[in-house]
Amino acid sequence: MDELVLEMQEKMSKSIDSLKESLTSLRTGRATPSMLNGIEVDYYGSMTPINQMSSVSVPEPRQLIIKPYDKNDMKAILTALNKSDLGINPINEGTQIRLLIPALTEERRRDIVKQAKRYGEETKTAIRNIRRDYVSLVKDDELYTEDYQKRMMDDVEKVTSDFVKDIDLIVADKEKELMTL
Repeated sequence: MDELVLEMQEKMSKSIDSLKESLTSLRTGRATPSMLNGIEVDYYGSMTPINQMSSVSVPEPRQLIIKPYDKNDMKAILTALNKSDLGINPINEGTQIRLLIPALTEERRRDIVKQAKRYGEETKTAIRNIRRDYVSLVKDDELYTEDYQKRMMDDVEKVTSDFVKDIDLIVADKEKELMTL
């Protein structure tokens, strides 16, 4: 494949990675350490990710245990968890913090599925915008022969449709995960 197509694939892959990251932030009713990604604790004046100052484990499917490396950080971690948008009340157990993840209602599951689909559509739009940029790049460059342009357009379309299929699969997997009790 041409260097332009490889460059385009790389940009599209970054969009897919961004989608995956967005989807992992959606709460599924199951406890995962990645739920805490993005939660930062005020640690002596600097904001520090919670997973850098504690160990996070999943003893049961709907529980997280946070064990701070330093007991003195307990209050700061509790404050950060309470301020976060998790919507879960942390339980202070002295040396560790327990988070009980409530089961999602059917309505809440459907809302999260809609959000996942919206992320998927946004990613498809980003993929199509990347395609548009490369199509115009190839068409506007008079150095390319007509046959070469046609071949490039076919490659660009194939790569784009493959990425769109990947997005559909990723979103469908997330929907299945969310709707499974």
